[in-house]
Amino acid sequence: MIRVAALYRFARFPDPAALRAPLLDLCTTGAVKGTLLLAREGINGTIAGTPDAIEAVLAHIRTLPGCGDLEVKDSQAETMPFHRMKVRLKREIVTMGEPDIDPLADVGHYVKPTEWNALIDRPDTIVIDTRNDYEVAIGSFAGAVDPKTHRFSEFPAWFRANRETLLAGAEKPKVAMFCTGGIRCEKATAFLKAEGLDEVYHLDGGILKYLEEVPAADSRWEGECFVFDQRVAVTHGLGIGTHALCHGCRMPVSPGDRQSPFYVEGVSCPACHATRDAARRAGYAERHKQELLAAARGETHVGAVLNDKS
Repeated sequence: MIRVAALYRFARFPDPAALRAPLLDLCTTGAVKGTLLLAREGINGTIAGTPDAIEAVLAHIRTLPGCGDLEVKDSQAETMPFHRMKVRLKREIVTMGEPDIDPLADVGHYVKPTEWNALIDRPDTIVIDTRNDYEVAIGSFAGAVDPKTHRFSEFPAWFRANRETLLAGAEKPKVAMFCTGGIRCEKATAFLKAEGLDEVYHLDGGILKYLEEVPAADSRWEGECFVFDQRVAVTHGLGIGTHALCHGCRMPVSPGDRQSPFYVEGVSCPACHATRDAARRAGYAERHKQELLAAARGETHVGAVLNDKS
């Protein structure tokens, strides 16, 4: 069984470039795959491998500045959910585009999964899903506001444009936000605090921790939770969901969508079929064919080692 570890930590890394090579070397040695992002504000990513190899990587990360009490969201996969290992240098570990926002300086209140229902059940709580529109489409908390953003960097503009309507003139609005693993909603609470709101809350550990800890019978979650690996989506108990991934547009595809004549495995889905011309679909079909042939030979087609200098 493959251990899948989702992690992030806001920390102060004066020289993130110096951290990259040792981390990548350790992952490569242990055959760990996935993606880790390094920036001056910390680390973020998801990795998969054998339990011992993952534990070695996590032990190394915990030696980095400010990461001693790093928390991890664990799950399992029957097969490796990633094709290669990447450790990338970024300006932000989650891109908001607001350079003055610092979650280490001021952030909202953390709410444990077991306490989340009581908060969002309150009639005076405004619940906001900070994820992208395609993630919200396959599952969310009942009654949550969907900003319909295509990327997280659109969230500040959305909030500023809709602030008055959203808060409805409340003197002390109570805002609760959530995301997949906790990083986006944590940064979003720092942003709302900078915008002058005081009673701002976020789901500690994100949806993944909630689905892991809260029994389905008590859950306010509806649908599945999109994840950024080959599992595509997970359900309560972090079981693998029913969605597949369209390899043409990288969007989740439901079982119903896979019955559409516009769905062609490895090529297109109802969401992207009209945006792909015949030449591009032919290219995707050839790529999918080569992947199947490689799999039949017991080889990895997509996961060739690349010269990753990012």
